[in-house]
Amino acid sequence: MNTKQIIGCKKNDKRYITRILTLIISILLLILIAIVSVGFGSVKFELNEVWETILGRGSSAASAIIFKSRIPRAIISIVVGMNLAIAGALLQAVMRNPLADPGIIGVSSGAALASVILLLALPQHAGLLSLGAFIGGTLASFFVYILAYKRSFEPVRIVLAGIAVNAVLGAGISLLSLLYSDRIQSAMLWLNGSIAGKTWNQVRLLIPYSAAGLIAAFLSVNLANTLLLGDDTAKSLGVRLGTVRIFLCIVAAFLTGVSVATIGIIGFIGLIVPHVARLLVGSDYRFLLPASAVMGAILLLVADTVARSAFSPLELPAGIIMAIAGGPFFIYLMRKRRSYQL
Repeated sequence: MNTKQIIGCKKNDKRYITRILTLIISILLLILIAIVSVGFGSVKFELNEVWETILGRGSSAASAIIFKSRIPRAIISIVVGMNLAIAGALLQAVMRNPLADPGIIGVSSGAALASVILLLALPQHAGLLSLGAFIGGTLASFFVYILAYKRSFEPVRIVLAGIAVNAVLGAGISLLSLLYSDRIQSAMLWLNGSIAGKTWNQVRLLIPYSAAGLIAAFLSVNLANTLLLGDDTAKSLGVRLGTVRIFLCIVAAFLTGVSVATIGIIGFIGLIVPHVARLLVGSDYRFLLPASAVMGAILLLVADTVARSAFSPLELPAGIIMAIAGGPFFIYLMRKRRSYQL
């Protein structure tokens, strides 16, 4: 008996059809929101203006704004949203806790601290940011894993270990900010998770790394499903649980590191999105991962749109919008004890 037989549903099952329809509707919604979001900002465009510009029939001013600024931002929002949502879903499988999230358990802070150190030590080698962020995020996830594991994973222990690691890493970032305020001031907006000013250069750096991480994540769907069976059942199927957990942590840390290196710290996407996706398509990672990817893209795209248009001409970092939305949701999950188990 394999994991598909235990967890999944067959193609002629009504649940299978419902989940496929949910994915299709989510993708169509993402496309619509992406087109609409391009029109919002300090300079607003009607939907027909956006469409005409995309087709090459818009004014030169509209073309400059939409193609040089808005579309790159939309692409970055979509890709980073996918990365963080999938990273959160994988970490929740590893720790068997829907409160696990790259931001809450310190993975994002580890990636950010490593990136800040690289910015200070090797400012001329910005191309190493993704690698450094990946290493920092991986080390942070391993620390949480080691601190939280004691014969088994307990939800409270995971959250407490993550908070502790997050606090230490956050203190490290704050210390560097104070000691090198003259050199790191320009990075403050980046640390708050801002997509402002991103161009095609960041898109070209983000896409290859993200593609590699996303491919690895989708290839590990069955591994994630085995963790849902419980340790005893997974071991009876011949699964090496330690190896699986380490591999999934590495994939999640890589996706988080690439994202943090591009736009900084964005919290709560990895917490909110997999939880909502699980309610819509279930816990089977064959459906949960693609649903999380699409919904993560939608959420960050909406957050960035609100950030640049709600207080126009003032533009807020998207990370602030996500914190405002994610904080209450995290409290909600904490109060629902039944949500602790996947």
